[in-house]
Amino acid sequence: MARNDGANHTFVRNRDLKADKKATPQSAYAHNERKKESYSNPDIVPERTPMNVHFKSPVGTYEECFSALEDQKVISTWGLKPGSTKMCELIFDVNSAYFFNHGGYEFAKQFYADAYQAVIEIVGGEQYILSAVMHADERNRAMSDALGQDVFHYHMHVVYVPVVEKKKLWSKRCKDPALVGTVKEIIPQVSRSKKWESKPALDKNGEPLLNKNGKPVLHHSYSVLQDAFYDHMAAAGYPDVERGERGSSEEHLTVTQFKVDREERRLEMIHEKVREESSEFSQVRKEKYAVEKEIEQKQKRLEQLTPQVEDAEKFVADHLGRPEDLIPKTTPMEYASHYREKKAKPIIQKLWKVALSLWHTVQELRAKAKDWQKKFETAARDRDILKRRWETAHAENEEMRSELREYALVKDELGPVVMEDVLATVKEREAAEAAVSRQDHRNRHYRAEPGGR
Repeated sequence: MARNDGANHTFVRNRDLKADKKATPQSAYAHNERKKESYSNPDIVPERTPMNVHFKSPVGTYEECFSALEDQKVISTWGLKPGSTKMCELIFDVNSAYFFNHGGYEFAKQFYADAYQAVIEIVGGEQYILSAVMHADERNRAMSDALGQDVFHYHMHVVYVPVVEKKKLWSKRCKDPALVGTVKEIIPQVSRSKKWESKPALDKNGEPLLNKNGKPVLHHSYSVLQDAFYDHMAAAGYPDVERGERGSSEEHLTVTQFKVDREERRLEMIHEKVREESSEFSQVRKEKYAVEKEIEQKQKRLEQLTPQVEDAEKFVADHLGRPEDLIPKTTPMEYASHYREKKAKPIIQKLWKVALSLWHTVQELRAKAKDWQKKFETAARDRDILKRRWETAHAENEEMRSELREYALVKDELGPVVMEDVLATVKEREAAEAAVSRQDHRNRHYRAEPGGR
């Protein structure tokens, strides 16, 4: 018996087949009747396709079947607007574990044979069914891996024409006034909207339930469909199945049941990764901004130092004047010693101090300029590195968010019931793998000890 499978839920989903939609009559025909040369779904096992069971086989394509019904007056497209839905598909399903626990293929054939009788009631007659086939060739990869043997997911596709009884009345142009407004004929009108109209909810006395505004409470047509399928299967002798999730406008299809191994855990890991990436992205952006500000400040400082060096020449000119004006003139009877001590020496000392001060100033400015240039280049390199880190973090962040959205869509599509089944199976498998790993570790440790075998 499969482990930790949870409740066995019946599901049925109705979808429109339209030429301008993703689900078209052509695509449904190719998939349901296995007319494709190859399949992108790796879980389809072509060798088992002959095991698929037709409860009603189509005579030609679905469009050809529809045209034949129209030609035979079995259906009427009277009043049907161009582009309206002419065909729908019902997909019936129960989680894979249910069939695995009850014997697999043979049990599934009988289950869906009984389910097909519910289909006839739901659509209003077998004449409106174009095709009904049980797929037995889709392997449940996750459950197969968990149990160590092949497990197949059995489900049924039914393509049909949504038909309602339409009363056509005699118009005012009728020659017999007594007939005007009376029923002229009842036709099987193709109408998807009328076929799936919501119905009023009734209380225990059979009276319509009203909301606080006094308006009738409606049962969504898909919810009514879910009830009808569950009630039929329970009456047919399958009391161990439960109705699909209540409260949703469209029940979740579980054809991909157990295929999403570890999705819940991976989803949380992606959430955490996105949070980490977002935090790192924010930090890198702050660092990048700080480095750019530092580069700007250092560039300004470098620009300030340049004119200071250039002003050194002006400094010399302002303080020393022309060289010929610096040397004092001698008097006619002046001694050389007097000229040397009183005139030349003070001038030379002054020149020495000015030159020395100027030399130190120029050296300091050159050192500062060199240091700031080095800092500027380092900051520029840091900015380039941070820019690359920012771009990488941004790309990773977008990739993680994209993957997160994809897994959120998977989770929404499967629904909470299926996710619980998936998690239960995965957790059981992980526990088993962990137990095996611990046992292997103990065996290796035992063999490594002295005296161990």
